[in-house]
Amino acid sequence: MRFPKKLASATSVKLAIPLCSLFGLAACVAPSAPPQAVSAPLPVAASASTPAVKTYKRKIAIGRFTNETLYGKALLTGNQIDPLGKQTTDMLSARLVESGQFLVFERPDINLAQNEQALSGVQGNIIGVDTLIVGSLTEFGRSIEGESAFLSGTKKQTARAKVEVRLVDVKTGHAFFSATGAGQASVEAGNVMGFGNQAGYDSTLNDRAIGAAISDVLARLVAKLQERPWKSDILKVDGNRIYLTGGERQGVKVGDTLKVMRATETVRSAQSGFDIDLPPVEVAQLTVEGQFGTDETNEGSIARITSGAVPTTGREKLFVVDGRAR
Repeated sequence: MRFPKKLASATSVKLAIPLCSLFGLAACVAPSAPPQAVSAPLPVAASASTPAVKTYKRKIAIGRFTNETLYGKALLTGNQIDPLGKQTTDMLSARLVESGQFLVFERPDINLAQNEQALSGVQGNIIGVDTLIVGSLTEFGRSIEGESAFLSGTKKQTARAKVEVRLVDVKTGHAFFSATGAGQASVEAGNVMGFGNQAGYDSTLNDRAIGAAISDVLARLVAKLQERPWKSDILKVDGNRIYLTGGERQGVKVGDTLKVMRATETVRSAQSGFDIDLPPVEVAQLTVEGQFGTDETNEGSIARITSGAVPTTGREKLFVVDGRAR
């Protein structure tokens, strides 16, 4: 049986419209690019350039950072290192080094440095730190959410992490600051009539979520650690010239005015049990005339005495502060 040409043409159009609509819908709805993970916003990292003000580079180390969650521990046996705890430690240490604001010393892998010193015949000089950072990964988990509709569907994977951090004064063992950081990362994919992306298990979400949690707490740690006022020590006295620790990387500039102070007395408080320094006395003023050194571990400045005098004895009680300090 043959249809008239006009009728055949109309029938073809009617059949083509639903097919075009379906394929058009698939083209419009199905993602055209691979799924992307979305992390929580990260704060801007502290600049590693020369500080605008004098900044005491506190010596810090991460003493302990563990995974206190059950995630990833089912297959661990004996003395195996928990990868999430080690990963969190490495991330925090790397961020602190990248900030350029601290002298970060190795503690978790210090035995590797000591073994290398022994093999090289080098006498080591393990430096003590001012502050220990301790903490743990207290929450970690993943979730999968999905939505299904006629001929279409979406799948979203999300990883969430939370870290708890404390700062400990090594002289007293006093935990003087604590902070919490949280972060998450997610990835979503969808398809229509089989067209689009298939979202398999994305293990990088774990890394992104922990990194976001570290970034969330980092700014508060840096701000608290930098509350300590800038202070330096005298390396050598050569007539009217003073060699002191700290140079350009700590914000010391040629032409700066500094003060030499003498500690007076330290008294132990019966009320708190802490040692309390009584107010120091100013003994001299300096003007910075030059600098030396190649990095923050050996840099210094050369200053000229402009008033007062630096005593030749009792130098262990002397220290240098910013000339604007009160």
